[in-house]
Amino acid sequence: MSQLIYGINPVREALKGLRRKPLELLIRQGPTSPRLAELLAEARRSGVPIRELLRQELEQLAGTDQHQGVVLRVEPLPQMSFEELLARSADADQPVWLALDGITDPHNFGAILRNADAAGCQGVVVAKDRSCPLNATVAKTSAGAVDSIPVCRVTNLARALEQFKGKSYWVYGLAGDEGAVPFYGTDLSGPVVIVVGAEGKGLRPNVRSHCDQLLSIPMLGQVSSLNASVATGVALFEALRQRL
Repeated sequence: MSQLIYGINPVREALKGLRRKPLELLIRQGPTSPRLAELLAEARRSGVPIRELLRQELEQLAGTDQHQGVVLRVEPLPQMSFEELLARSADADQPVWLALDGITDPHNFGAILRNADAAGCQGVVVAKDRSCPLNATVAKTSAGAVDSIPVCRVTNLARALEQFKGKSYWVYGLAGDEGAVPFYGTDLSGPVVIVVGAEGKGLRPNVRSHCDQLLSIPMLGQVSSLNASVATGVALFEALRQRL
């Protein structure tokens, strides 16, 4: 069963075929912008079939009018087990993983994947029962990061965190409540897992209990919390800063 990706940047990344095969490029009829012309040229070089559709047909196919005139049909993302992904990162220097507990909004999920890819994450682990699917909206918001960073769904996130700890990872949960220590005083230079919970609810008690330490991001304004994708970006890029 194929999947759809829309938007210029996500389609550009997916046409590279890094993790799944592009099957068909669907483009809006009419004058072609320079950016769309680049995608057409790339599709032709890669031997990807091209078909023109009316604007209304593209909107119906993508389920949105934010397709930027292009939709790509691709193979589904390959599924890898948590154990396989963990083994692949065994030789990585100072690996960083991200674990998500209850991120259900596709725009947040996509932005988080974009952060994770940019910060050099080894992969993202999400709970099967409390997470957003990897749909076209996630791909669009991630600017194509879904095709470059591994995402693994696990039945039991707490058990996965224990498996990380068995491989000498330190597991840090982002939280703003009592018991959390200041984020910027923490050494994130070794093998670490950063755990991020849902906005509002935060981490579930069982997931919290499997973190080695809870970390809080210092805030000076009147708001009490950050958007989940913003908090994730702050954490990942601090870990990257310490590595650099």
